[in-house]
Amino acid sequence: MLDLAPVRAGGTIAESFAATLSLARHTEQLGYRRFWLAEHHNMAGIASAATAVLIGYVAGGTSRIRVGSGGVMLPNHAPLVIAEQFGTLETLYPGRIDLGLGRAPGTDGATFRALRRQPESADDFPDQVLELLALLEPAVPGQVVRAIPGAGTQVPVWLLGSSTFSAQLAAHLGLPFAFAAHFAPRQLREAIRLYRNRFQPSRWLAEPYAMACIPVVAADTDEEAAFLMTSLQLRFLEIVRGTKDSFIGLPVESMAGRWNEQEQLHTETMLAEAIIGGPATVERKFAEFLNRTAVDELMINCNVYDRAAQLRSYEIAAAAIETAGAAEKTAAQV
Repeated sequence: MLDLAPVRAGGTIAESFAATLSLARHTEQLGYRRFWLAEHHNMAGIASAATAVLIGYVAGGTSRIRVGSGGVMLPNHAPLVIAEQFGTLETLYPGRIDLGLGRAPGTDGATFRALRRQPESADDFPDQVLELLALLEPAVPGQVVRAIPGAGTQVPVWLLGSSTFSAQLAAHLGLPFAFAAHFAPRQLREAIRLYRNRFQPSRWLAEPYAMACIPVVAADTDEEAAFLMTSLQLRFLEIVRGTKDSFIGLPVESMAGRWNEQEQLHTETMLAEAIIGGPATVERKFAEFLNRTAVDELMINCNVYDRAAQLRSYEIAAAAIETAGAAEKTAAQV
């Protein structure tokens, strides 16, 4: 699952951190394999800016679930610093840390310039990835610059993306790939197709391994899920309108009159892969998604206002995914 340590309307960042840890413990008990956090900056409604610090907090408060970045925006940092941070995390929590890398700034233009003193740094993303991978490998005799800790930890590295660029880079380098269909689903199928077709085996991965992240709002009935979903629709509407400081707010009975036709189209396009509904509906939609995309792993993100409803959503999703995945495997074997 993906979490951004979202801040609720009227809530505090401290409350968001506590809720993130509570959610990680809850999903660990439900059998989720990964809990990823994403780097964003200068956004009042997202508290996961210091991603590595928050990963340590969550990993320290759980015992089995893998904790990682979904992702760290590598051009915002020196590869050596990321190697040291995640080498430290891997040393503290061996076998439980993932390092997902993106190349977007994760913020607005002004903050982008504050983060990247050299704005063209994203152009060197492939070289930055290679530098980071080398720093996580065992140091060799005569190596001048080493990540300490970091060298030899070989933290699993993923490439993340919302277009075909990172899909092709992941294929070229032989790395696992995760697509951000939770906010930019348009190129999902093309990116996965290119990744699989162009994949080159490497010392990190023998065969392609693809994951997609999608929004999910599950409830005991379709009607309740649709109601809870309005919180996410309202938040994405604020993004469409260019509002930087958007929070997870209370759901509303209807979106009618809250957006114009163009805003509705844009918002619904961003949420096109969202799975919303009661248990039976969610199970059917998961099965359809897995069959349509053939991803190896599914990551979900549930942003609703009510925390109890969020926990319940992940419970329903866990059961539905397990059933849908088992059915897909059976069908493949037949």
